[in-house]
Amino acid sequence: MSENKGTSLNFIEQIIEEDLSSGKHAGRIHTRFPPEPNGYLHIGHVKAICINFETAKKYGGKTNLRFDDTNPTSEKTEYVDAIQNDIKWLGFDWNEDKALYASNYFAQLYEFAIKLIKDGNAYVDDSTVEEIAEMKGTPTEAGKNSPYRERSVEENLDLFTRMKNGEFEDGARVLRAKVNMESPNMHMRDPVIYRIKKATHHRTGDDWCIYPMYDFAHGQSDSIENITHSLCSLEFRHHRPLYDWFIEKLEIFPSRQIEFARMNVEYMVTSKRKLLKLVNDGVVTGWDDPRMATVSGLRRKGYPAEALRTFCDKAGVAKRENLIEFSLLESCVRDVLNRTAHRAMVVMDPVKLTITNYPKDQVEIMIADNGYDNPEAGQREVPFSGHLLIEKSDFMEDAPRKFFRLSPGRDVRLKNGYIVHCEGCVKDEEGNVTEVLASYYPNSKSGQDESGIKAKGTLHWVSEAHAISAELRNYNQLFTDPTPTSHEDKDYTEFINPNSLEVIKTAKLEPSLKDAIIGQQYQFMRTAYYTTDIESSSEHLIFNRTVTLKDSWGKKQNK
Repeated sequence: MSENKGTSLNFIEQIIEEDLSSGKHAGRIHTRFPPEPNGYLHIGHVKAICINFETAKKYGGKTNLRFDDTNPTSEKTEYVDAIQNDIKWLGFDWNEDKALYASNYFAQLYEFAIKLIKDGNAYVDDSTVEEIAEMKGTPTEAGKNSPYRERSVEENLDLFTRMKNGEFEDGARVLRAKVNMESPNMHMRDPVIYRIKKATHHRTGDDWCIYPMYDFAHGQSDSIENITHSLCSLEFRHHRPLYDWFIEKLEIFPSRQIEFARMNVEYMVTSKRKLLKLVNDGVVTGWDDPRMATVSGLRRKGYPAEALRTFCDKAGVAKRENLIEFSLLESCVRDVLNRTAHRAMVVMDPVKLTITNYPKDQVEIMIADNGYDNPEAGQREVPFSGHLLIEKSDFMEDAPRKFFRLSPGRDVRLKNGYIVHCEGCVKDEEGNVTEVLASYYPNSKSGQDESGIKAKGTLHWVSEAHAISAELRNYNQLFTDPTPTSHEDKDYTEFINPNSLEVIKTAKLEPSLKDAIIGQQYQFMRTAYYTTDIESSSEHLIFNRTVTLKDSWGKKQNK
């Protein structure tokens, strides 16, 4: 029995509590996460991973990682490796750290099919794909029996054996479960459970030329592994009667399928087919493009694993489909990065700031904290000189009263440096400001301020002589519509955001960033959180914008 009595339970946990109370499965809880290795994991999978692994952990149980690899034409070892890497990165370990595969059970699944045939519960059908679809009918019209439905057990066994031996071409015959062609549930109308597919499998090679359909392989694999609770997303609810039918007819371990609402997030597409189209059409650079809803894309963008787990927890476990606000996801990311990201000063659009009374050629080393209110993050050295770079937007020659940045006659503090007094600016022939002039108060140094001056604004800066260059990639939403796949009259690609990526090549950075390692997360002060990209190098630094300091996107959409 668990120790969670009295706490708030979601509906899955309530079922498990009841099973534990009744002594079902002798108090054992065993879940599984069964991805198909035909693409990369996305944020929808993250929810399924969290639910399966966290639920089992809560009740002292186990979770299997099982690849449902039943379609050799779309599966790759590349996807298997990427999926395992993503799950590990998210912070989860599967049972005995040993990945399982439906292909491990091909022989057993074949024997299950033989039993169905012998018991009169399956038959070989020579109909074409189109004929089978037509015979299935519609949700409002009953289906029609196949002319091959009443074949004898002996003939079915003979044909199925010959299918396995490779005597027939792809599509020539299939094996169908003999359920009920008049069922209101379309999945129960004699579903195909085996098809001929003469393709090389990524694990079994050419050992097999018939492969089980997902509905047949996945439920029986659960049973073979003695999975107690098969937790899956809501789109499989109509598959559950078939799941239970196979268990009953095969007289095997009764795993229980339970469905939860899938993760639908604003501005995100989670169909692997649609994601693959974005990759193949060159809309994005790959599965790990930071604009993608894939785990690898979110990781490259700089989203911490902790933030994704927290997001799934806050989204909750529901029975009904809902749409989660993107702002909640970004809020979870900010909460983590505010604690963990190192601070740094980066000027995106620089203009020169000359401190007219600062000693010529003098350079001071300022000590700056890496973290906010976090001594464990350590400190760094930042060079300060009489020639600095600041943001162009931080100077205004004729500023309104509440402009708390640089303007003639006003004082501001330079972060970790001194308070300066703006004296004016230098312009080119076209009237553009090319240099801002200021004087500093020598007794106003940060941490040693004795000036008594109360500057209302604080600016970030970099020393001109010590600044390094970098490329900044500012990512926005890939889609302009919060539900791009919900429109019947428009394709989701019509909502591609033409401004989903802005590349900044003018940025100047403090020199401490020259050794930024791939994946390191920073808060570029007063700007946004950034992460060192996988393509970054010491010769060409690249940083991806992870999330703005505030929800600027949400504000834009609500205008």
